[in-house]
Order: sequence, then C-alpha cells, then structure tokens
Amino acid sequence: MTTSQPATSNPTLATPQRPAMPPLAARLRLAGLTLIAVYPFITALLLVVFPLTEGWPLWGRTLVFAPIMVLAMMFGIMPFLQKRFGRFVATGRFG
Repeated sequence: MTTSQPATSNPTLATPQRPAMPPLAARLRLAGLTLIAVYPFITALLLVVFPLTEGWPLWGRTLVFAPIMVLAMMFGIMPFLQKRFGRFVATGRFG
C-alpha cells in the first residue's frame, strides 16, 4: 500500500499564484488591433440594425446589437486577431 501526502504539504498547492500580466506594450498593441478590427464591423452592423429597428427605444436597439457584437468578438474577431497577430502582440515584431 502506498500512502499519499496531503495536498497542504506541497507549498505550490497551498498558495495559488496569480498569472503574470502581459506587458503594457502588448496590451496596447492588442487594444489597437481590436479597435481597428471592431470599428468597421460596428459601423456595418449599425447600418444594418438601425434601419430595421427604426422607432425602437435605445435599450431595445442595444438588446439586439450587443449579443451580435459579443458573439462576433468572441468567436470571430478575437480568435482571428490572436491567430494572425499573436506574435506581433507578444513581441512587437512580425514574422
């Protein structure tokens, strides 16, 4: 029979570490790329959604607009940016 040690005896398990935050330059590069990618999408989406919701209150338009934008960001725009520009965001260099 083998005996196992309690989890508290391992100092790495007892004190969880916070993940390292990326440098400010990398976060700014990602923010800039996100703005460049999202701005045309938002503009096109507004051109489509606003005529269809003419006369709706602002909260109703936002209720239609926000889920479309969030889904596009999570499953389209951000994965594309990470795949295509991940090295640039991390290092500041292409290739």
